[in-house]
Amino acid sequence: MTTPTTNIDLSTSFAGLTLQTPLVLLSGCVGFGEEYTRIEGFNNRDVGAVILKGTTVEPRMGNTPHRVYETPSGMLNAIGLQNPGTRYVIDNILPKLPHHQTQFWANANGSSLEDYAEVARMYDDSPVTAIEINISCPNVKEGGVHFGNDPVMAAKVVEAMRPMTSKPLITKLSPNNADIAETARLVIEAGTDGLSVINTLVGMAVDIEKRTPIIGNISGGLSGPAIKPVALWKIHQTRAISAKHHIPILGQGGLTTPNDAIEFAITGADALGLGTGLFYDPLICGKVCDGLRDYLKEHHMKSYNELVGCLQS
Repeated sequence: MTTPTTNIDLSTSFAGLTLQTPLVLLSGCVGFGEEYTRIEGFNNRDVGAVILKGTTVEPRMGNTPHRVYETPSGMLNAIGLQNPGTRYVIDNILPKLPHHQTQFWANANGSSLEDYAEVARMYDDSPVTAIEINISCPNVKEGGVHFGNDPVMAAKVVEAMRPMTSKPLITKLSPNNADIAETARLVIEAGTDGLSVINTLVGMAVDIEKRTPIIGNISGGLSGPAIKPVALWKIHQTRAISAKHHIPILGQGGLTTPNDAIEFAITGADALGLGTGLFYDPLICGKVCDGLRDYLKEHHMKSYNELVGCLQS
């Protein structure tokens, strides 16, 4: 007897939270939630969580243009964390979001350990259900070295934030780090409740007529289908340490089709991050959910969790 797709359970547990589906809309790709959820045909029931645009203690204007540039099978972006400040988001944006339909997670950024700690403290008294930590920010006190490129500094960010909030912390790991598994180990020991794997790769583009960088910041974060093989490999590298400590992975990086989602799940993604794929197809969420249900039914599985981490060596 075959299992109807309506009986397929796509819910999943992540860092102590129950998500109605494994799909998580990634920070920076849906603004602060209210912009994207107004799209006709969008259904919040297809989404397990929405990660808000990254915020800092004080407002930021962001980088000079150009900030976004399309590349073959991908996109470069260097927005520069433009945001109105954490307090404004808490007081003026969060109250307007449909928290009864899906979960909303914050994305914390800072230029010092003290900044990260303060953002965590502020969000602790808010309706967000988790806080993702963007450790790709430069540490101004250490000459601009990115926290995420140093495993010890990445762990110190988690250590600074952990006492400031009881909400789950999810550390976003950089693929530009030489040893992502070691970074995962240290941030887990520091108290992270989940891992986002991976953040964007560093890249650039050149205007051959002007002979200048196209991105105003010179370099930008490369996302989209081009980075999917890297993301899968990094998830595979971190899976052993995360599974040992029962820490879930939010897999992300180039997911644009149901088949991509299936690959991420098999490799070990407890939840699935959708980012640049939303620009390709704003209604991709429902299609990915339908594709997951069809695959699970075809392979005689009743839940998404049966698929996670079933990669054969």
